[in-house]
Amino acid sequence: MSPLPDGRRHTPADFYHERTNFDFAGRPWRWAIVSGTVIAIALIAMFTRGLNLGIDFEGGTSWRLPVKGRSASVSDVRDVVRPFGLGDAKIVVLSNPSGILVQSKDVKAGDADKVTAALANYGGVTRVDVSLDTVGPTFGDQVRNNAIKALIAFFILIAIYLSVRFEWKMAVAAIVAVIHDIIVTVGVYALTGFEVTPATVVAFLTILGFSLYDTVVVFDKVKENVATIGTVRGDSYSTMVNRSMNQVLMRSISTSFVAVIPVASLLFVGSGLFGALALRDFALALFIGLMAGAYSSIFVATPLLAWWKEREPRYRALRERSAAQLARDEVSVEAPAGEPEPAEEPEPEPAPAAAGVPAAAPAPTPPARPSSPRPASGGPASTRAPRPRQQRRRKRR
Repeated sequence: MSPLPDGRRHTPADFYHERTNFDFAGRPWRWAIVSGTVIAIALIAMFTRGLNLGIDFEGGTSWRLPVKGRSASVSDVRDVVRPFGLGDAKIVVLSNPSGILVQSKDVKAGDADKVTAALANYGGVTRVDVSLDTVGPTFGDQVRNNAIKALIAFFILIAIYLSVRFEWKMAVAAIVAVIHDIIVTVGVYALTGFEVTPATVVAFLTILGFSLYDTVVVFDKVKENVATIGTVRGDSYSTMVNRSMNQVLMRSISTSFVAVIPVASLLFVGSGLFGALALRDFALALFIGLMAGAYSSIFVATPLLAWWKEREPRYRALRERSAAQLARDEVSVEAPAGEPEPAEEPEPEPAPAAAGVPAAAPAPTPPARPSSPRPASGGPASTRAPRPRQQRRRKRR
C-alpha cells in the first residue's frame, strides 16, 4: 500500500473521491505468487480429488420425499436402501420442509419401485409423494459438450472484440483473467466436494461475463490515459496503469459489492435458511466466481498487461529515461546521508555609492545619451544656438 503524495494514509473519503494511490503494477510478482499458489492448489485438488459430478452428468436415479413424524437421519435412510444394493448412495437431509434426497448411479432394473416403496414407508408418506427421476448418461454428455462449445465460442468472440476495441495484448490479458476465475471456482468445488449440476455450469458461464465486464472497465480507462503518458515527470506505462486503476478502483469495488449482495442472499438465505438446493448450486458458483473476478480484474489482468507492455522498446526506453530523471531529482533535492545540508548564503546588499563614484548596478543598464562636447579654447565656435540667458548677458556687455 502506497501512501498519498502528501504522506497521509488512505481514508474512506479517499476511496469515495478516487484519491487513492495504490501501487498495483509496481511489483507484479507479488500478485503472480498469490495467483500461482491458488491455481496450483486448485489444480492439485482437481487431479487428486476430482469433481463430484451430479446425476445429470453421470446418469442414475434420484428419490426426493418429505419426512413426517420423525427426524430424518442419513444413517437411518442408508439402512433402508442398503438391502437394494444402494449402500453407497448419496443421501442429503433437507430442511424447511423436512425431507430427504437419495441419489444413486447403480440401480438394478426393477428395484426402483421397491426403493420408492421403502422410502415412502420410512417417511410416513404415500408413493405419490415420492419424486422419482431417472437420467441417462447421454444427457450429461450433452450438457458437458454444449458447455465446452459455449466456452470456446465465448473466448473466440471476446478475443476478436477486445482486439478490435483495444489491442490484442489486452484481449490475451482479459482471457487469462477469465481462465484464472474458472480454475479457482472449479478448484473450490473440488476441495469442498460440492456437487456439480447443470445449474453450476450456467453459473460458470455467468461468471465469465461479469469477470470480463470489470476487466473491460479497467482497460477502457487505461486506453484513455495512454495519451497522458509523459505529462508527469518520471512517468511510465506502469505509472499510468496505476493512475488508471486508482481512478476506477471505487467503481470496481462498488460493482462487485452490489453484485455479491444478492448472490450472498441466495446462498445463505435461500439455500441455508429455506433449504433450496437448486439455488445453492447456482449461487455458490456465482459467489466464488464474483469474488475471483473482482480480484483478477485488478490483480491479474492489469498487472499482466503493464508487465507485457513494459517490454515494448518505446515503453522500456521511457521507463529507463523516467528512472534516470527521478534519480537525478533525488540527488539534487536530498542531501547525502550523514552530512548536513549547507545553509543558503544571503545575497550581499549593495554598498552605498561614494561621492563622485557611480554605484555599481546589479544588471547592465543601457548607456547614457552622450552630451555635446564643449569646444576647446581657440577652437571653432559651436553651432548650437545660445540659450536666452546667455543672449541677455551678451547684450549687457
